[in-house]
Formats: sequence, C-alpha cells, structure tokens
Amino acid sequence: MPSLDQALRAALDNRQSLLEALHQQGTDCYRLFHGSQEGAAGLTLDRYGPQLLVQSFHNSLSRNELLAAHELICSALSQPLLLVYNDRSRGNSRIDRSDSVYQAEEPALADCVGHEWGINYRVRGRHAGQDPLLFLDLRNARGWVKASSAGKSVLNLFAYTCGVGLSAAAGGAREVVNLDFAEGNLAVGRENGALNPGLAPMQFIQSDYFPAIRQLAGLPIAQRRGQKLPSYPRLAQRQFDLVFLDPPAWAKSAFGTVDLLRDYQSLLKPAILATADDGVLVCCNNLAKVALSDWRDQVLRCAAKLGRPVRDVQLLPPAADFPSLDDQPPLKTLILRF
Repeated sequence: MPSLDQALRAALDNRQSLLEALHQQGTDCYRLFHGSQEGAAGLTLDRYGPQLLVQSFHNSLSRNELLAAHELICSALSQPLLLVYNDRSRGNSRIDRSDSVYQAEEPALADCVGHEWGINYRVRGRHAGQDPLLFLDLRNARGWVKASSAGKSVLNLFAYTCGVGLSAAAGGAREVVNLDFAEGNLAVGRENGALNPGLAPMQFIQSDYFPAIRQLAGLPIAQRRGQKLPSYPRLAQRQFDLVFLDPPAWAKSAFGTVDLLRDYQSLLKPAILATADDGVLVCCNNLAKVALSDWRDQVLRCAAKLGRPVRDVQLLPPAADFPSLDDQPPLKTLILRF
C-alpha cells in the first residue's frame, strides 16, 4: 500500500487537467481524494470554495497526517484553504464534535461561498447535520440540468439544499419547484437562491415525499389501518417537463418507506406519472450493492407497466474526481425521455 502522501500526490496528478477545466468553467467545489478508490479507504478530501473538508469514515487521521495533507493540497492548488476535519469513524458515521485530533480555526467554520458551473452555493464545513451541504458526485447531473432546463417546468424531488433546482433556474427554467421533508434543507436552498439574485425565484414545498408526489401524480394517499396520517400540504395534480428524483438510501415515515434496495418502484411510479408525456425524468440510485444493469431494467419495466415506455435512456456517470476502478460507481444516474 502506498503512503498517504504518495496516494495524495498521485490523486492530484491524475486530476490536473480536470481541475484546470473546472476552474475555467467557474467551479471550485470538487473531490481531491476519493480514498476508497485511491489508496485510503474511508478517507475523503473535498474542496468547497475557500475550505478544505477532510473526512475519515473508518480510521481517524493523526494530527501530523492531517496537517501534512492540508499543506500538500494548499501547495498543489496555490491556495491557502481553510481546514475543517470531520472524524466520522464512530458509530453511524457521526461527526466527533469533540475535535480531539484537530479543532478548526474560527474562519474555517464561518459561512463561505463555493462555486459550481458559475453558480454560488452556501458551504459550511461544520453545521447541525452530518453531510456537506452540496454532494459533489452529482455535479455532472447538475450541469446537465443547467444545460437542459431552458423554458421548462422543473420538479426537484428530495431536493436537499436545492442544488438541482438552482441549476435549473440558472439554465433558464420558467418554473422550479423544490420538494423536501426537512425545513432546514430548504432554508439552505433559500440561502442559495439569495446568493444568486440574478436568477428567477424558486418555489419550496416542505412535505413528505409520498403524499406530495402521489397528489401530483393523481394517486390516492393510502391511510394505514388504525393510524391517523399527519397533516400535509394539499397539492393539485399536474405534470412537469423535467423531474429529478434523487432519494436517500433509506427513510421511513407515516406515509411510506424509502428503500432503494427493495422497493425503488414505489418512488419511481408516481414520479413517472408527474412527468409530462414528452418530458424527461432524471432518476438516481446511490447504493453500491445495486447493479446498474439490474436497476436500469427495473426502471424501464416500471415505466412500461405504467403505459409510459421510455423513448430514450442515457447513463450519466459521475465526474473524474470520483474514480471507479471497476467502472461501477455507487451513484447511478439515468436520464429517461418519454
């Protein structure tokens, strides 16, 4: 096994042309080291604008390893990046907030702005949640949305901090609707919108996925025997020109269960019905244990059973800063044209 220093140097060398292209297109948010594929499983180094976010999911870094990696990255980029270290090697990948290895300086924990495809994003190296506010492996998909949204109505499902919606707005969409269960996520989405005042305003709907999408799709909302459903926003049935479906791996609520391994169809079916007849549905599955070919077949069968056969399907892989030695990256994105 190469040393961490050797692995980092090799990763930076492999990214040289990519980083030059990203900087030219107005992007300073990207992965600098993808440890599972580049020699240090469970370790990631990500740039978010002026910040360097280091995260360890299996084993903690020593302080010397961390500071040496930070120095190497800053030297390679000729940028004095602010260092934040999130040790997530404890149970359930929770951040060790005692910061026993390294405590970030105050400027590193302040609100900053990162850029992707020329769009401004709120970035925080440490916040109330666990994950970064922008998932970098979805950058190619956000770029595709930006290039494909002009004049369209766009529905962004499981919107998180609304990066896809913001990309659609930047691409000239005539309407953008972001849907997410967590108000905190949508609050960051509103911040992102405010950081780009030249774009048309987006809409935000705080709701559980199942009642919202089933109303849009014209499907009934089933009530479980003996259980009273929580309140939810009432929405009119309608369809969108472009729908983006990027669910988490697993989540459970009073309305249903999100389970990408066992029941992707329950998420996909209403999303298809909420897509216009000549529209586009972009769907994602981020489970490594799900094979692309199996999932692709499942998606196409579901569409055919609904009487909405897919006219064209395109695979959109992650960018080169997320290398996959076996060409089977965990994140799989399909663009379905009806």
